[in-house]
Amino acid sequence: MELENTGIEEAIVNIKPLDRLMGNHAFIRAGQWDYERVTYDYKIGSKEKNITYYIRIQGYAVEGDVDLENAVIQLKTPLLGKHYYPHGVEYGEDEKFPENLVDRAYSLVKKVKDEIDNYKK
Repeated sequence: MELENTGIEEAIVNIKPLDRLMGNHAFIRAGQWDYERVTYDYKIGSKEKNITYYIRIQGYAVEGDVDLENAVIQLKTPLLGKHYYPHGVEYGEDEKFPENLVDRAYSLVKKVKDEIDNYKK
């Protein structure tokens, strides 16, 4: 599910402050990157058996390289996904998400967006 109109879409930020502020909000990049793209995930546990939810914020380098930590990243529309063990994460339109989870996701992304505003290029 796309989390539309969060204000984070199209933000352009240097990779170093982006990594720091995303980590401060528990969005983890870990090994989810290549030379041109980054992905930050926020994990949300669930009482449902074998189900975990993720908020995913992706971006791509408009200049520089992610591995050299000199990239300038343009962010994309955040996603809310549902992980089905052991199959993987689904972000499709057919997925159903509890309303309180969607509200929480928007709230978390807004907190990130407010901080990103201090670093936008």
